Order: sequence, then structure tokens, then C-alpha cells
Amino acid sequence: MTDRATLELRLNEWLEPARFKDYGPNGLQVEGRSEVRHLVCGVTASLAFIDAALAAGADALLVHHGLFWRGQDGRVTGWMKQRLARLLVADVNLFAYHLPLDAHPALGNNAQLGARLGWTADCRFGEQDLGFSAPVEATDLATLSEALRSRLGRPVTAVPGDGRPLRRVAWCSGGAQGYFEAAIAAGADVFVTGEISEPQAHYARETGVAYVAAGHHATERYGVQAVAGRAAEELGLSWQFIDVDNPA
Repeated sequence: MTDRATLELRLNEWLEPARFKDYGPNGLQVEGRSEVRHLVCGVTASLAFIDAALAAGADALLVHHGLFWRGQDGRVTGWMKQRLARLLVADVNLFAYHLPLDAHPALGNNAQLGARLGWTADCRFGEQDLGFSAPVEATDLATLSEALRSRLGRPVTAVPGDGRPLRRVAWCSGGAQGYFEAAIAAGADVFVTGEISEPQAHYARETGVAYVAAGHHATERYGVQAVAGRAAEELGLSWQFIDVDNPA
């Protein structure tokens, strides 16, 4: 068992939220009970996740996508009321870390995704150094795409480049399609992220650098697990991961 303040202190020490310009508040978003015994982590603080976590006996939730975002309607109505009401009535804490959880060199989404695919980053790129890049044994797009499909358990969208052997992979989890040009400038033969927008297919064909969209949710499942596991080990907590499937 630990207390909310100690858990918050540890999470902030590891993830260093003050370093980042982000789209919403990082850290404790909803204050609940002081004592924390069971930590439940997941990708997004959706109603389905909150209900499942409460049913599992959570004292605190740890997510990548929290409740509050820059520019959103500030009224507590509809889906926001439902989510907040569940947490407040149950007196359960909600911690959320967005860009800090993407960027951490060992516990973050990108580091953990790379570890599962055998990629060890030797450089970073893009705004706030969120992109990771690593050398890989020469392969082709079909082989790399199948490795991602198998590891993540979902289909991927692949746009071929010029057919060159893939010797350097760049990746950035989630909705990082805007990092494609920075990945190209960093020398990537293929860029892997969660989503694809209309321009990226043209960039791939015109620059020769392949592009793979492997799922926003699917590429961001691993950071929260690494952080929750470390918190449990250091602070004497039980923990679990609840995955609410998302096709995006």
C-alpha cells in the first residue's frame, strides 16, 4: 500500500511532465482517496475503462489519454459528467500522462513498442524529441508489416516507398503522422506510427520512404503497463492492465 501523494511524486519524478508542452494537464486529474492499494492502467479514460477498473477494485487509474484537453468544451455534461461521476462517487484517483508517456526513454510508449519489435533506438527526432529511430537488419515492407500485425494483433495500413531494403526504422506512437517528414529527414527507410492522413501516402510514393499505420490505440498500450509495473514494484501495490479494444 502507498498513498496518493507518494504515487504522484514517483510518477512525476519518472515522467517529468514539466519538460513538455502538451495538449492537456499531466499528472493527477481527479483526486480520490488517499490510500492506494490497487492501480489499474489503460490507454484511455473512457467510460468502459472506468467501469471495468472500478469493478476490479481500483484505488487509482493510470492512463495515457485523460479527461481534459486544450480547447474542449469545459462544461460537465454528457459523457464528461458520466465519467467524472463514476470517479467522484467511487472516490478513485485518475492519473494521466500524455506526451511524457510517449517520450520516456525506457518506460514510454515508443521505447516499449520498440522493445517488443526488437528495435533499440540510437537517435531521436521531431518536435520535443518524441520520435525514435533505430537500425534494423535489412528487411522488406511485407515482412515488417507482418511483424507489426502479429505483435499488435490487428491489421496495418502500409504504403510502399521505392522498394529499397529497410535498414533504418523510425517510429512514433499514436497520431504522429505529422512526424513523417522529420523521420524522412532523419534518414528513415520506413516510418511506423498509429494513423495515416491523406498527405502521407503521397509523401511515401514521392520520397521513396515507406509508411505504416499500425493503430493509434495499439501502439500506445505498453507505456502505461511499464509505468504501473514499476510503481507496483517500488511502492508495494497490486496492478493490472485493462484493454478496452479500439479499432482506431
